[in-house]
Amino acid sequence: MSGRNHDGVDDEDRGPLSDSDFDSDKESSAGDPTLEPGLGVRDEGGQDAAPLVASRAGALNIDTSAAVSEHRQRTRRPSNSSKKVVAWRDLPRKKQLVVITLARLSEPLVQTSLQSYMFYQLRWFDPSLPDSTISSQAGVLHASFTAAQFFTAMMWGRVADSTWAGRKTVILIGLLGTLFSCVGYGFSTSFYQALFFRCLGGATNGNVGVMRTMISEIVREKKYQSRAFLILPMTFNIGVIIGPVLGGVLSDPAGSYPDVFGKVEFLLRFPYATPNLVSAGFLSMALLLCWLFLEETHDALQDRRDFGIILGQKLTTVFTTIFRRRRTSVAYTPLHSRATSISTDLEMSPVTPRDSSEDVPATKKPTAKRRYTNRLPFRRIFTSNVTLTFVAHFFLAFHVGTFNSLWFVFLSTPVYNPSDPDPPGFTPKLPFRFTGGLGLPPRSVGMAMAILGVIGITMQLFLYPRLSSRYGTVRSWRTCLFLFPIAYTLIPFLSVVPSTTAPPSPKTGAWIWMAIAGVLFIQVTGRTFALPAQTILVNNCTPHPSVLGTVHGLGQSVSSFARTVGPILCGYLYGLGLSHGLVGGVFWGLAGVAVCGLAASFFVREGNGHEIWLEGDEDDDAGNR
Repeated sequence: MSGRNHDGVDDEDRGPLSDSDFDSDKESSAGDPTLEPGLGVRDEGGQDAAPLVASRAGALNIDTSAAVSEHRQRTRRPSNSSKKVVAWRDLPRKKQLVVITLARLSEPLVQTSLQSYMFYQLRWFDPSLPDSTISSQAGVLHASFTAAQFFTAMMWGRVADSTWAGRKTVILIGLLGTLFSCVGYGFSTSFYQALFFRCLGGATNGNVGVMRTMISEIVREKKYQSRAFLILPMTFNIGVIIGPVLGGVLSDPAGSYPDVFGKVEFLLRFPYATPNLVSAGFLSMALLLCWLFLEETHDALQDRRDFGIILGQKLTTVFTTIFRRRRTSVAYTPLHSRATSISTDLEMSPVTPRDSSEDVPATKKPTAKRRYTNRLPFRRIFTSNVTLTFVAHFFLAFHVGTFNSLWFVFLSTPVYNPSDPDPPGFTPKLPFRFTGGLGLPPRSVGMAMAILGVIGITMQLFLYPRLSSRYGTVRSWRTCLFLFPIAYTLIPFLSVVPSTTAPPSPKTGAWIWMAIAGVLFIQVTGRTFALPAQTILVNNCTPHPSVLGTVHGLGQSVSSFARTVGPILCGYLYGLGLSHGLVGGVFWGLAGVAVCGLAASFFVREGNGHEIWLEGDEDDDAGNR
């Protein structure tokens, strides 16, 4: 079984072997004189390698010329192929990936939508609270979702690995819980009501880890991972583009558009229900699509009867029949696909010329061969590489999650006003002693947050796959971690960038928007490379495929814990900095955390997803390529 032995050298750090590696003339070894003449050595693939020839003196001589030539070809061939960038169209099972993408897209829409107006919603709950208290509440509210996830993510991972539930069941529960949470949050009228519904959404949602598990089971070959594991971060960036804009435009319509909605009693009573109802509509569509079309990927459950899939196939057949009646032509089509192992006789039938076997459901799905029969005990999951990967994952999730929490609060914080300073009597002294935010309204906050998504998705589509394929997962991941300390150091200085309007008016003008785009470019560049690579490393550090869902659940728990502690702690420190004239202190502290994450990255190596072998395991060569 290939891949069982490890010599401590990462595969990604191996380059093509040079000619000097085989220049030695002493490629011979003494063997056992009892060996029979003509006995050959077989390589890992079972092919005959260097023939062993017994000399007259009884010594064993090894002819290595043919083996060296063959080995050079084999070692150089992967080197050339590894530089080839895999295209999106090359990904296997694209329909399943599309369903997962749509399911994942619905959740960032909810999370990022509320961030654009959360500061103003908290002020609507209690207008008497100072800005420092509202900032702390915003941190708690943001972290409550991930706090609940921290306590339940590992449980959902274990449920997803079980034979009585599986991956799909957990995803459906997560979408349904987020749907109820979203509607309840929109109709909240106090901080504690909003806190309860945020916790409800987090406790029922373990979808991110389970979706990563499903992607790794759908796309097992490593050459596709740079594209496949980019799907979830890319959909997050799409949500970052659309969600804040929806939240900024739809929140408090009676106050934003008084001439049109100023007299609507419902909107006056629940000013922040509208964006949440729209988000609930997206969640409902994602829930329905997953039930009808998402296939189970758990090895032991793939043959289980799924009534949602059956109904989805029937609906697909009905709509396909209706469509074909409108557009008919004569073309040859096979009766059955190759997967059914049935004769591919041809018949004349009214179909569209673009019909393919992929679009026609097979009469009987072939039974997938199970890769394992035994399950790795929980206590054996925590190998040294798993532990170190989770440590690096914690630091990354801490500062990225905290930035996402503080960013919208910083944008919404009122501009420092010299005529009415807060704290009283404060005088700024650069480069460290200054306070205040940008004072942007919800619509401008949504636009500023959408810049995050635009920059991120552009890089993910055109830059990340090429550089990741060229330099490897670990090297590109470590390199991008250098960018986060730079970004966090510069961000607080946005509050002192010149504005075309005088305080306390919101900051406006070309300079401020250019500065926002500049610092976000640095931060998003780091995030674009770090998050997909971190997901791949968590996936590949799994010691055994039977605990893949559990490892992703543990990874989500680590991430949730970091995203809980970070926003709560740093939200408090941000409010403390505002009240003491040191608004940049919390961001510079994040820069220090990012440096710790950079240091931890040098102890992480990329695994192969199957480092521990149990009795009955089957070798999965495709997954290790």
